[in-house]
Amino acid sequence: MTDHRPAAERHVPVMLERCVDLLAPALSHEGAVLVDGTLGMGGHTEALLERCPLARAVGIDRDPQALALATDRLARFGERFTGVHAVSDDVPAVLADLGLARADAILFDLGVSSLQLDEVDRGFAYRTDAPLDMRMDQSGGPTAADVLNTYDARDLERVLRDYGEERFARKIARAVVRERDNEPFSTSGRLVELLHRTVPAASQRTGGHPAKRTFQALRIEVNAELTVWEQALERALRALAVGGRIVVLSYHSLEDRLTKRGLAAGATSTAPPGMPVELPEQQPWLRLLVRGAEQADEAEVAANPRSASVRLRAAERTRHTPDQTPTTNDEVTP
Repeated sequence: MTDHRPAAERHVPVMLERCVDLLAPALSHEGAVLVDGTLGMGGHTEALLERCPLARAVGIDRDPQALALATDRLARFGERFTGVHAVSDDVPAVLADLGLARADAILFDLGVSSLQLDEVDRGFAYRTDAPLDMRMDQSGGPTAADVLNTYDARDLERVLRDYGEERFARKIARAVVRERDNEPFSTSGRLVELLHRTVPAASQRTGGHPAKRTFQALRIEVNAELTVWEQALERALRALAVGGRIVVLSYHSLEDRLTKRGLAAGATSTAPPGMPVELPEQQPWLRLLVRGAEQADEAEVAANPRSASVRLRAAERTRHTPDQTPTTNDEVTP
């Protein structure tokens, strides 16, 4: 069943006030640019445009349905908001197309969105029988059913192990191959039934729903999420202005590990150990804004269960680096 409610009634933004507090200082000047690299239904962007009246926002999403809902929600901001159908690793190209040199604030709210989970026919939710699609952009590309029906057992095992951190990846992969020889997979209900039969009962009692890790793995594979995210973070940091800030919300350890590594690299000196003087180009070019990864508090988790697994990381760019394309407004790199 399709949900026809407006975006504001369908989605509760995770750690909203914390995201706004972290990003607002970079958006206080005339012409400041916010990039929401995973716009979703626009809740974070709406709050930032309200808090920062001098800023404009560019919202990127690969899901045309989400983009349309968010654009409708943010129409009241007029020319201060621009929606773009693109993937999150396209941030520099999107900025260039709009004639913008840098972003002053960048937000990424990773993973599957409330819209995708709640629209039954998208196939993201394992508790409802639906077509095995799982594409964030349904205009093209392989579906989850394609993965199940065409990958050999070894590749299926790799996907389940690496992207779902599934202990029983080999057992599940072999069961899928046996089952599809009788009939190709097309709906989530049949896959869930197979997982209930295949995952040992003891693990089901202690490890949560037996389909959780498999569905995560298939979704990541179908949308190339980790490859896209690794590129997106690198490119977004390159597009971030000096004094600009980035906030990332991750929902599983694989995403968070990439985020932690990417931000830590920029926040660490490259001077060899024992060097008496740190050269300017060896100095860190990021300053971490939070200690470790922050989580939603108990009150938010109670009100919005989807915030339970979130990890927030944030940083501020402190200087230019050689990988940034120079612009007429840039200062000289130290």
